[in-house]
Amino acid sequence: MTDSLLTLNAGSSSIKVALFDAAAPGGGDALPSARWSGQADGLGAGLKARLRVRDAQGQTLLDEALDGGQASHQGALAALLEWHAKESGGEGEGEGGRIAAVGHRIVHGGTDFVAPVRVDAALLDALARLEPLAPLHQPHNLAGVRAAMAAFEGVPQVACFDTAFHAVQPEVNRRFALPRELHDAGVRRYGFHGLSYESIVAQFGAIAPELAQKRVIVAHLGNGASMCGMRQGRSVATTMTFSPLDGLTMGTRCGHIDAAVVLYLLRSRGMSPDDVEKLLFRESGLLGMSGVSSDMRALEASSEPAAAQAIGHFAEQVVQHMGSLAGALRGVDAIVFTGGIGENAAPLRESILEDCEWLGVHVDAAANRGGAARLSTAESPVSAWVLRTDEEAVIARHTARVLHA
Repeated sequence: MTDSLLTLNAGSSSIKVALFDAAAPGGGDALPSARWSGQADGLGAGLKARLRVRDAQGQTLLDEALDGGQASHQGALAALLEWHAKESGGEGEGEGGRIAAVGHRIVHGGTDFVAPVRVDAALLDALARLEPLAPLHQPHNLAGVRAAMAAFEGVPQVACFDTAFHAVQPEVNRRFALPRELHDAGVRRYGFHGLSYESIVAQFGAIAPELAQKRVIVAHLGNGASMCGMRQGRSVATTMTFSPLDGLTMGTRCGHIDAAVVLYLLRSRGMSPDDVEKLLFRESGLLGMSGVSSDMRALEASSEPAAAQAIGHFAEQVVQHMGSLAGALRGVDAIVFTGGIGENAAPLRESILEDCEWLGVHVDAAANRGGAARLSTAESPVSAWVLRTDEEAVIARHTARVLHA
C-alpha cells in the first residue's frame, strides 16, 4: 500500500486538507497532485460555513453545511479528520494508505525559521510566541498541528512557513525606518502568503518559463490579501510586512494604516490594546467599510451603496500597490492574479487591469470572463494571467523533501 502525506492549511476563515503520495520528490519544480482535497470555508461569525471534498478529477465526494461547533476552525478540522478516518477504515490505512507525515502551513516563522522543519515541542513553543503577530492565523495553524499530532500519533509533522519565501528580499526592503536595535530584535518586514507565491512561481514557470524569470507581480487576493513583486521567481518586495495586517484592504483587516491612528485610539478613544487588535484584525476591511459582509461575493450581490464603496476601495488599493511594486522591480513584465477573489471575481480583475493600462497591460475582456489563463491581448506589452494557487502541493513537496532528507 502506498504511503500518503496529509497537508493542513488553516487560513483566517478556512481550512484546507489534501492527501498526496509520499514518494520521494523528484528534481525540478513540478508540484505533486493530490488524490483528494477538502476545504471548509466560511468559518467565523456571520458566514455560512461549508465542507467540501473532491477527488483528483474534481468529482465531489462530500458537500455539507457546517453548523454549530463545526462552523469553527476546530470543529471543521475535526469533521475533516472524521471523514478521512471513515474513508480510510478508521486507522489511517485503506485506500489512502498509511499517513507517513503531515505537512502544515504556518503563517509566521519569525527570524529563526526560513525553511521547512520537523515539528517538536520546542518549535511549537517558539511559534506560539509569534501568535500576537498573526492572531487570525497562527493560533489556528498551531491548533491544526496539535490536532494532527493527536490524530496521527508518532507520525512526523512538518512546518512550512509563509514568511520563508520572502527571506531572500534585499535588505533595503526588509527594514523599517526604526532604530537598528529594533530591527535586530525582529521588528522588520517579513512578508506572507509565501506558499501561495511559491505555487505560482512553479506553475507560471511551467506555462511561460522565460516570462516567469522576468519582473512579475502576483496579486494573492482573498479574505487575506497581499501582493508580491518578483524577479527570477524570487521575492523582491511585498505589501504585507511585520504582520498579516499590513498592505491591501482585506476581508476584516484594515490593511495599511497610519500608526498614529493606533495612538489616537489608545489615547483619545480610551481603547485597550485588545480592543484595538480586535478592531483592526476582525472588524475592519471590507466588513467594516460595508457594514454588510467580509465576503466579496456577498458585497457584489448587495444593493447597499457602502458595499459598492468597499469594493471600489479594495480595487483602488490593488492598483496603487501595483504601481508601488512596479517601482520596486523597476518595471513589470507580467501580472498574475490568484487567491479566492483573484481567481473568481472576473469583473473585479477587469476593473483593476483597465486601471493599470498605464503600466502597459491591455485586458482581453472576453478571455478574462471566459475562463482563460491569459487575460491580456496578444499585443499587450505587459501580460496578465490568472492561476489557481496550490499551497497544499507546495506543502506536500516540502514535507516529502524533509521526510527523505
